[in-house]
Amino acid sequence: MLDSDLGELYGVTAKRLNEQVKRNAERFPRDFMFRLTASEYEDLRSQFATSKKTRGGRRYLPFVFTEHGAIMAASVLNSERAVEMSLFVVRAFVRLREMLSSHRELANKVTELELKLDTHDHTIQEILDAIRELMEPPDKPQKQIGFRIESRAATKTLKAKVGS
Repeated sequence: MLDSDLGELYGVTAKRLNEQVKRNAERFPRDFMFRLTASEYEDLRSQFATSKKTRGGRRYLPFVFTEHGAIMAASVLNSERAVEMSLFVVRAFVRLREMLSSHRELANKVTELELKLDTHDHTIQEILDAIRELMEPPDKPQKQIGFRIESRAATKTLKAKVGS
């Protein structure tokens, strides 16, 4: 976020914001903010059709703030809006921690359920294995129960006796 936009958000000028940043330089490492290069600034100006330097434009290249830098800027500024934003950020982090905590509880319950399903799946797998085993033909022939007729002639004789 450009220093001018951040200043507007916090209710201060870009000049005031940059003054506070310079006074608290140790709070703004390179991953919190950086200055645009001349070519980056030219590209930016051409996109937004900003005024020329001779007509009230900027004298210095703007700073750009990352989200961490924007939060830190709120802590070094003393405007009413900056204080409001600092409180908002602190509350947001507290809320985020609460949400993560409840998500952890939910994640633990899901893990518990998965473990139960694994046990349940194992039991179902054992049942299916037993059914497959019952469906397979036996390895050795089993003794048949009941009458066995050895030949067709014997069958005809038996039918004749039963039929008469």
